[in-house]
Amino acid sequence: MLEKLIVQRSLLVPASTGAAGDGTSVARQLDAALLDVGFSASRALLEHIGTLAPAPAMDLAAIVVSAVRELVGDHVQHNAYFIGFPDDVPDTVEFWTDRLRAAVVTDGGTATDEQLRDAVGSGGVNLLDLPAYGAYQHTYAQLLAAHDDLIAAAGDRVTLLRLGDSADVEAARLYLALAGSSTPLGEADLAILTELAVACVDGAQPAEIPVRENRAVLNGIRLVLGRPLVGVDTTTDVLRLACQVSGGDASLVKPTRFRAFRRPERRMLLAALNTVVGSSPDKLGDVVRYAERWKRLGERLHPHEYDQWPHAQEVFAVARGERRVRNLAGRAEAAIRAGAIGPAASVLSAAPGLLLRSADRLLRVASASERTAVVDAVTDALGSASGRVLLSLREHVDNRLTPVSARMYASRSRNAWVGPDERPPLPAELVAELSSLLDAEISARLPKQDRPLLVDPEVLDVALPLSGRAAEGGFAVLPRGSRASVSGELLRFFTYWRQSSRRTDYDLSVLLLDDEFHAAGQVSWTNYHHNGVVYSGDITDATNGATEFIDMPMTTDGHYVVPQVYIYTGESFDEVAESMFGYQTRTQDQLGAPFDARTVRARSHLRGQGRVALPMVFAKGEGGWQAVWLHLYLRGAPSLNRVEGNAITTADRVRALMERRYLTVGYLVDRWRARAEVMTWDGRLPDEPVTFIGIQAPEDLPVGSEAYTLDRLSELIPE
Repeated sequence: MLEKLIVQRSLLVPASTGAAGDGTSVARQLDAALLDVGFSASRALLEHIGTLAPAPAMDLAAIVVSAVRELVGDHVQHNAYFIGFPDDVPDTVEFWTDRLRAAVVTDGGTATDEQLRDAVGSGGVNLLDLPAYGAYQHTYAQLLAAHDDLIAAAGDRVTLLRLGDSADVEAARLYLALAGSSTPLGEADLAILTELAVACVDGAQPAEIPVRENRAVLNGIRLVLGRPLVGVDTTTDVLRLACQVSGGDASLVKPTRFRAFRRPERRMLLAALNTVVGSSPDKLGDVVRYAERWKRLGERLHPHEYDQWPHAQEVFAVARGERRVRNLAGRAEAAIRAGAIGPAASVLSAAPGLLLRSADRLLRVASASERTAVVDAVTDALGSASGRVLLSLREHVDNRLTPVSARMYASRSRNAWVGPDERPPLPAELVAELSSLLDAEISARLPKQDRPLLVDPEVLDVALPLSGRAAEGGFAVLPRGSRASVSGELLRFFTYWRQSSRRTDYDLSVLLLDDEFHAAGQVSWTNYHHNGVVYSGDITDATNGATEFIDMPMTTDGHYVVPQVYIYTGESFDEVAESMFGYQTRTQDQLGAPFDARTVRARSHLRGQGRVALPMVFAKGEGGWQAVWLHLYLRGAPSLNRVEGNAITTADRVRALMERRYLTVGYLVDRWRARAEVMTWDGRLPDEPVTFIGIQAPEDLPVGSEAYTLDRLSELIPE
């Protein structure tokens, strides 16, 4: 339902067009129901529901409650293996001995210690198959009955829901924002864009669609529905579109098995290719990079049957090697290998984005005399490159003064690997020059602010969302490298998964690292306790869903705390029906069930590729604990993954990320200070309209104000 998507994506509740009446009782019920899951309704939202007839008021309230419960993970039952968790969790060895004793019995009696040792020594005992191991021994209702109600605390989360325009208006607004985004979208937003593209196919369209994967999504819908394609200006756009409608990867990272195309679809694709190549023959150079995929696509499109589009036929001739075309990147690479760095920069100047992405390499290999030519080429390209490329380069040069201890590479699918940093650092004066040039260009592109900027200090350490692929979907999820202060006395991590078709065992674990990133302990299914950190018990089958928890007092030793989710056996993160990770904060004396939505600070999907998930790390500093988002996946082994076997790999990636300097919202705010009045929000409402930038906007901002919150931070990226 569009209304549900809008609520979850923007925390805006679309206004109902239902009949008027007296819905005040429904409004009161909604207010109470929302508070139970850590949300509240704005005054305008409650007043709107109060003016509806009971039936439409109840329909809207049901949508809202369902949406927010799903958003924070409260739509499923989070049972725990040990019913008394976090209390009454036995010692690990004691628990295994008890399970083993239940399995090894003689003549109906209790096995002796010697018999237990013999059973284990024989190698014939599978510990994971011991009686009552890995399966809940109580119902969810029994778990709730064993715990007191949650004791409310002043720090419990309350997230505000606001009243929006009608569903059609809000859907169109969100569609234009996502389709016209200047940064690539993550999987969750791409799924939303796909839904909205169907609903909005005949409505207003964005003036520009900068991200080519977004074009593929929109054009995939338009191709199937027979609507004219939009924004197709390269041959690769057509290839992405063919991958998209075949259910493949429009980013072209992974190969796609093309489906059969209907004749009208073939005609649209070939006509688009013909127009692109006919208007710019140089764009045939892009075909070579994906030659094999073009060959496979040609088998589905039958271009030889359409002589009216000769330029489209040239594409497949190039792919088959019947015609040779050298692309721009190839010419630049040949110049670099010949040692002609200045000419290479000149060649790349025709593609400003590619030049800027190649700037570091050019500057490293350039001689002193050629370095000036490269800097001049970079300077000339700044005005033509996108704001996202400028910010990416600015972040990059900020990390090039000294070699890092380890260089981390993160793919679009959020897989990560680490290697030595063998690049020589760039000279300090060169870094300063490039930084100054980039700062000036970025500042000039920031939109003029007619209102004062009111900035929530909590948003300053949020990494700029330069790519939606550097984050998962979910609730209060921040881009990779973002930092957020963590309050409270106790951190509770949780993971939930529900298998699709075969037995699947995920294991929540915590790795503790010291200030030098050396392992300092772990808690997992092999070690239930460590220095106050406690594990809720191992679930090995998730036919009906399963949850595991780990509690960590904030007084624990360890400088870095790394919660992780391991696939011990079964379906991968993108195969299970559902999987998530999140964390809660509580006080030490705050009773209640292991899961309570009011204490959830963040919840993210787990849908990446790999057998080990590293969603985030918690770092202890002078000012207390901070949550730092990782959004990384490790390949791991096909099965039997455990924290003990990945400690070094995890530590390497955590160190590489923690030592990297990310460009944050604070960087943009600093650029604005010279051009606009910037105020720090102290919790008091301003008297005049403002532009608010923060995690969550306060209620009752003056009329005429505009708010940029988590769902809109990407709109701050200059074009």
